Amino acid sequence: MRRVLVVLGVMIVAAVAAALILVRAGGVGRPVAPTWAGRRTPRSPAAGLVVVIGLVYLNQVLFTVYVLREHDGDPSFIARHVPAGWFTLAHGSVLESLARYFPVPELLAPSVLRVNAFLELPLVLLGYLIVCGWFSPWTYERALRLVWPMSVSYTATFCMIEWRLYNQYTVEDMAVRILAAAVVPWWVTSMSPPGSPNRTDNLPGLLVFVASTVGFGALVLVVYDTALLYNLGHLDTQLPLAVLTTVVLAAARAIAPRVSNRPPGRGVHSIARMTGWLLILAAVPALPIRYGLGFGARYVSVAGAVVLLAVAAVFGARDALARTPGRPAQWLLQMTAVAIAGLYTAAVAMVLPTQHTETRLLIAGAAGFLAALLVCARLDRRAKDTDTNPPPRAQRHVEDPTAGP
Repeated sequence: MRRVLVVLGVMIVAAVAAALILVRAGGVGRPVAPTWAGRRTPRSPAAGLVVVIGLVYLNQVLFTVYVLREHDGDPSFIARHVPAGWFTLAHGSVLESLARYFPVPELLAPSVLRVNAFLELPLVLLGYLIVCGWFSPWTYERALRLVWPMSVSYTATFCMIEWRLYNQYTVEDMAVRILAAAVVPWWVTSMSPPGSPNRTDNLPGLLVFVASTVGFGALVLVVYDTALLYNLGHLDTQLPLAVLTTVVLAAARAIAPRVSNRPPGRGVHSIARMTGWLLILAAVPALPIRYGLGFGARYVSVAGAVVLLAVAAVFGARDALARTPGRPAQWLLQMTAVAIAGLYTAAVAMVLPTQHTETRLLIAGAAGFLAALLVCARLDRRAKDTDTNPPPRAQRHVEDPTAGP
């Protein structure tokens, strides 16, 4: 076990280093534009994600049939190899009837872990790309060029966790995951970019982006619990949350194109720039850092996250100060107060009791971001620092806010 933790720590360090190098170099991967140019029927990441989630739930139904017929409804043959909280089977007349009349249940054996081992990679890749697309087309394109290193990083992490939870299917699962890493990126990089950009560099735009991300994240966590952890039996209790988050997500995406064009203050604009850079920087190391928190490499994960935040802050500050030069000392004091508010709120939220680490991270991240954003907006208002007409010399060297991170 200690060897696994050491390897996981090394993977986190390597992923963070790779992210810094790749972003500095402008991203890697085959050119993205020609893959969708001229296509009559563009492929949407959201549509692809719906297909993947549908396949995940179909696998859960087939898994239930397999366990009911081949193991008398007892999943302990595999449940003993994983932590508590997995394999709560669904029950009902429909499933029992399907199991009773299913002709060859023994052929459903791959539904145990192996199918999900393939589907988990496109699920996380498409989910990340969707969030990047909501932020800006530039961020989406940059993330799309990192799909291959993301795939390598995520697959290595998944395989490491598979080995940590060794069971009779581990070798097959790892082989399936490696196959997915070789196939899935080709499909994902064929996805079309988002349409008209929504403004996410001012306070209303960032609030809508946060609402979209939180709603989407909560919906993904429902899928995570009920499907990826084979807890189809939790679906009834999770259904109200799924409906609520769907409504929030739909409302946020409906509002997004209608966000006002009110110019942001320098502080809020700084947060927007930092957020865009963080989405790109975290693309490759996000999954290793997450699993490091839950599998014994907590300090390495925290250190990696701090490095990414610091670099994103530097890049964002550079962009924001180029847009609105002058009074850097005041800006520095403002961002220090904002950072303290955000980090303190996130730290408090991290101690909340939740069933899954992902839930705690989502709550802490959203709470910390909102606290920082609202404090920053308040300080912008007090300073009346909303000048959007810098001297022409400054403007010539700064891209349009909607074009970059």
